[in-house]
Amino acid sequence: MANEQITPPEVQTDDILRVNDPAFTLENVALVTGAASGIGRATALALAANGLTVAATDIDTEGLADTVDRAAELNLDGRIVEISGDLTVDADIETVVNEAATLGTITYLVNIAGAQHISPIEDFSMETYDHLHRIMLRAPLYLTKLCLPHMRDSADGRGCVGNMCSAHGHYVTADKVAYNISKFGLRGLTQSVAAEGDGRIRAFSVSTEYVKTPLVTDQIPDTAAQRGLTPQEVVSEVMLSESRSTEMMDPVEVANLFVFGLSQHGQHLNGGDLRWDGGMTLTY
Repeated sequence: MANEQITPPEVQTDDILRVNDPAFTLENVALVTGAASGIGRATALALAANGLTVAATDIDTEGLADTVDRAAELNLDGRIVEISGDLTVDADIETVVNEAATLGTITYLVNIAGAQHISPIEDFSMETYDHLHRIMLRAPLYLTKLCLPHMRDSADGRGCVGNMCSAHGHYVTADKVAYNISKFGLRGLTQSVAAEGDGRIRAFSVSTEYVKTPLVTDQIPDTAAQRGLTPQEVVSEVMLSESRSTEMMDPVEVANLFVFGLSQHGQHLNGGDLRWDGGMTLTY
């Protein structure tokens, strides 16, 4: 059982939240970034299971292909179309949006792609900072800028942007300055979209505790070596030390939050943050 805490799990159909929403159709497109693995893959699968066309993008082409293969294995009601692209390159971002627009009406944008680098501020490479910033904050802004006209020009002029924030968008831990800044910034982007959306285009963010994704689990061996702990001690004493939860979240649990938030059931969620952090930032 202990190993389940640090092994990214496969999405199963029974794990996916299904909602009744007349806008969840093949004609409407959800553009999902970071779709090659982890939360991005789970979200792409969950939205396709709810009948949407998903434009799945990532720089990892092999991972994207695996996401599409998994969708076929699960026999989902919607579809996933892979569009590879590098979110640090503006031309790629433009191509991704243009290609997504050929699949139907871009109605939903879900910014999930993320990266991590562990280093104290005085040793933090500015080149690395710029790279992480472009992926986690600048790209979501540019994607939003490009997708908003498609949402406004749709039949009902409605749309929604979902942003993957983090407990680190509410409080920070040491040695993650680029990640911390980006996640705080995403909450500002979310609220800015809500302020300009006239109630027809919504935006929300999702802030979670640690999730069993490759981005997280790949950090465990290095953290264990750095702190002289076992991998399981890293999970219990570092990652979950301030949470009331006893294990990390599964990616599909986060995906289900996006399904809910994008749907008509989230119609009053606008500019807000779904804080699903196991009490990490709210209890002592």
